[in-house]
Amino acid sequence: MNKSISSQSLLITGIILVSINLRTSIASVGPLIPFIREDLGLSNGLAGFLTTLPLLTFATFSLFAPGIGKRLGMGRAVFLGVAVLTTGVILRVLGGIELMLFGTALTGIGIVIANVLLIPLIKVRLPEKLGLMTALLATMMSLFAAIAVGMSVPIAVDWDFGWRGSLAFWAVFMILAMIIWIPQLQRPKASIQEVTDPAKNVWRSKLAWQITIFMGCQSVMYFTMVTWLPDMLISRGWTPSQAGFVSSMMQVVSLLGSYFAPNFLIKLREQSGVVLAVGVGYVLGYLGLFIENELVTYASLGIVGLCMGSSLSIAYTLIALRTAEDQTTAKLSAMVQSSGYYLAALGPFLFGVSLDLFDNWNVLIFFLLFFALAFTFFGMSAGRDRKI
Repeated sequence: MNKSISSQSLLITGIILVSINLRTSIASVGPLIPFIREDLGLSNGLAGFLTTLPLLTFATFSLFAPGIGKRLGMGRAVFLGVAVLTTGVILRVLGGIELMLFGTALTGIGIVIANVLLIPLIKVRLPEKLGLMTALLATMMSLFAAIAVGMSVPIAVDWDFGWRGSLAFWAVFMILAMIIWIPQLQRPKASIQEVTDPAKNVWRSKLAWQITIFMGCQSVMYFTMVTWLPDMLISRGWTPSQAGFVSSMMQVVSLLGSYFAPNFLIKLREQSGVVLAVGVGYVLGYLGLFIENELVTYASLGIVGLCMGSSLSIAYTLIALRTAEDQTTAKLSAMVQSSGYYLAALGPFLFGVSLDLFDNWNVLIFFLLFFALAFTFFGMSAGRDRKI
């Protein structure tokens, strides 16, 4: 009994440690771009590509993650993902732009292997804690992304690590995660099911596409807001510091939604009502941005932040709740995250084109409102009690 509790505690600790590493390698780059650009002599376009490249590798290589998980076992595959991520983080600071791009691509591949397979692994190994662990997964990812954003420049400047040392710093947590994950390299007997169960063809499932589009809409809203919100606020007369603060506040508030949504969702037979509530929250929050009042803007972005965190957790939870077989869960996770990240990469670009065409920041609000309505429509369908 004690041995079982100890093994479960190690698994939970391992999942938490892996999850904190799934965004730090990306989030830490943005604040350091001026240092990287100057040191490596990059153009603005190439410097910006450093944050787009991981999203493209997410979208492409997520499709291969279920096959890797089936061949190696999910525990070993997650370890491989973290190992590839660590290798990429170290390689990208050892040379010039070629190694930087190669290492950055590796980080995306490593992240997506672990990210896609953690959800089905939790469903197989900790089914009774599905809500709690999904909440922790989403929350720790978001929390440490925020920490990485805030700490990157202080580590580089105040600690005198430079941009290379600052980027490499996060490998410490990745190595710790691999050490704690070692017990999971041996397949437990219960996980034989994850290899032998046949998987459904998710690409032919209407429900799978509803969940995928739902995930894609929330990804577009998140990455578009993160990319363009500060510029919009600055155009309205806010200082860069004020714009940065309110953007950070929005991300901190999102942690509440990330943590509490899954535990609530799994207690419900259908999740459509929760999706509707979050969709209404998005719409109200975005409509508030039409009013150029500081207090209203803070309140609106607080609502949007809460919805952002909730919607990511809802998407992850629906992947587990709408599948019966473990390999189907893995394949749906891959499909949802692949399509979601392609949309995420396109969203900020499409809005940028729209801004060039119309030269009006209200276009951003209309853009976000469109995806909020699509998010609600497809999410309510995906929230009904069905299985793929």
